[in-house]
Amino acid sequence: MENIIKDIDILTAEESQACDFKTTGDENNGNTKKLYIESYGCQMNFSDSEIVASIMKENGFDTTSDFEQADVIFLNTCSIREKAEQTIRKRLSQFNTLKKSKPELTIGVLGCMAERLKEKLLEEEKIVDVVAGPDAYRDLPNLVSIAEDGSKGINTFLSREETYADISPVRLNSNGVSALISIMRGCDNMCSFCVVPFTRGRERSRDPHSIVKEAQELFDLGYKEVTLLGQNVDSYKWSAEENNKARLNKNEDNLTQVVHFAHLLEMVAQVSPLLRVRFSTSHPKDITDEVLYTIQKYDNICKYIHLPVQSGNSRVLELMNRTYDRDWYLERVASIRRILGEECGISSDMIAGFCSETEEEHQDTLTLMDIVKFDFSYMFFYSERPGTLAAKKLEDDISLEVKKRRLAEIIAKQSALSLERNQLDLGKTQEILIEGESKRSSEQLKGKNSANKVVIIPRGKFQKGDYVTVKITDCTPATLFGEVIS
Repeated sequence: MENIIKDIDILTAEESQACDFKTTGDENNGNTKKLYIESYGCQMNFSDSEIVASIMKENGFDTTSDFEQADVIFLNTCSIREKAEQTIRKRLSQFNTLKKSKPELTIGVLGCMAERLKEKLLEEEKIVDVVAGPDAYRDLPNLVSIAEDGSKGINTFLSREETYADISPVRLNSNGVSALISIMRGCDNMCSFCVVPFTRGRERSRDPHSIVKEAQELFDLGYKEVTLLGQNVDSYKWSAEENNKARLNKNEDNLTQVVHFAHLLEMVAQVSPLLRVRFSTSHPKDITDEVLYTIQKYDNICKYIHLPVQSGNSRVLELMNRTYDRDWYLERVASIRRILGEECGISSDMIAGFCSETEEEHQDTLTLMDIVKFDFSYMFFYSERPGTLAAKKLEDDISLEVKKRRLAEIIAKQSALSLERNQLDLGKTQEILIEGESKRSSEQLKGKNSANKVVIIPRGKFQKGDYVTVKITDCTPATLFGEVIS
């Protein structure tokens, strides 16, 4: 237990997700200016960076993987945890030397941290020239021009309509197999611990035809998997009336009056049976049996659902303003198992040490984990975020020592459950989609099964993008190992 507590910052998946980053690859279209982007946090940020790269490409920029060669550096930021923001500030300090030797360099902070801090970020981080929130990316060429003229460029306006539906993303660091498609933006859920509604604005859904068109184009380019992204995909809702206002497409005859997520999921699945479809994230209060039956209907919709629970105790869930209780969550899990079977992968998010959480309530989280048996989870201890409902109304009264100890117990529990779930796959035959080489050996390839689990196989003659049938022969809590059947 002591080792787990000592390594908590390394072992906590949510913290790792918030602090890991992806960078731009090299693209040379003959443009004279170079753009470098580091993207931190969630998949939505990675998707947004692809939109940013597309906008800047149309304005004379190629991307580079070497920040020292860049004319413009953007950090696309996460604000979900304090540690994520600290990581950004540390990274900015590392760019100071480069800025001194290259004063014409433009440095911008984008995304959630930019939206949360606004002008304050320019005051605190003198190195920053541009600040742009998630709905201001179309304005980035203008903001960069302002910075090049010696002033500071800032736009943190939150839109009620912006979805970037008409922009074809530049696929940054794409493996050529899997791609992200943003289907909606913003969030109307006011979870008391979460800053997202304040940094990404109100919920709005993207025109379904533009989504299907993007999926079709990706498949035509050779992609084999798409992930539909939203803060809460199950609340996706688009109406023909909205389309008439937006005039985003001319194909209105074959639309139902209102498109919900189950219908959209089916539309994307029908692009091709060879195109895998995933989605994230689902909210327990909104995921319906209609969605589950749609997943059941199509073999190419992956049998995997990320269903964040946050806590296993109903009183704590009420304080979190999650709008469901323990029994509701367990009923939704029971429906998933009933409709999609025991092999459907389920993952979760969990917060240890939320305001006023007792030891008994912490135990409720552990017992819920035993009942559900999550395949994996993103786990972290509570960190108060300025401006949230919890910060305004609740006392952060659990000591850091207790938070870390409770988190360690959750991590240990999840590790055991992940191994237990993976052991159920031993001897089974599964189809995996090859994504590339294993990190540990060029003689092995890695792929994912329908339940979103990584499977390692011998390299053989297989290539990225191949569907391969394998028999699972071994496992760890994090990985499956298989031998090729066909």
